[in-house]
Amino acid sequence: MSEYTSPEHHPAFEEYCETIFELAEDGLKVIQARIVERLDVSRPAVSEMIRRMTDEGLVETNGSVISLTDAGQALANTMVRRHRLAERFLTDILGLSWAEAHHEAGKWEHVISPVVETAIADRLDNPTTCPHGNPIPGSTYVKPDLVALSDISVGDNVTVNRIPEELEFTPGLLEFLEENQLLPGASATVVTSSPDGTTTLDIDGQVVGISAFTAERILVTQA
Repeated sequence: MSEYTSPEHHPAFEEYCETIFELAEDGLKVIQARIVERLDVSRPAVSEMIRRMTDEGLVETNGSVISLTDAGQALANTMVRRHRLAERFLTDILGLSWAEAHHEAGKWEHVISPVVETAIADRLDNPTTCPHGNPIPGSTYVKPDLVALSDISVGDNVTVNRIPEELEFTPGLLEFLEENQLLPGASATVVTSSPDGTTTLDIDGQVVGISAFTAERILVTQA
């Protein structure tokens, strides 16, 4: 059984804890407006949910900033772990695309039991990351020295390491990255870097251009 087992909560609480975890993981200030944007719900709905979660002891606020309590963090760890294990299972074993796996894992995470969670991890030989390179809570993940792709100089070689959650929620982007082999483990050379932040990469002879928004968020290691 996972060390991140936590009491059962309403799926909405699970989703909000997971969202707060992911926003903080990406280095974003967790405020209601960002939750509204990520979950595509109304501001009043988020405000009411945060109030309920505060009463449940899952979150606390400091001015406009929202953070998880120990109980909220435990619940978030459980949900993120199950989501990322599900994504890995759906891609590695069932052969789903990144986008399909991300969508389906959002359903699976709420119904995976501790027994099934352990079985999936064992079947996958205890992976440390999801298909996009994001760490699985409770695994033996060790963070490498990472830099944003936008900080790499023209002519330098890199290895793609992580596609942060913020990019997973950008419509169409997972499909684009997968189709163009911008996957964790892929080797690339920075060909150009435009004044507007657009970065052009050479990946096995294929030239791919990505926006400043994307280049600032993809994390790589330098060769």
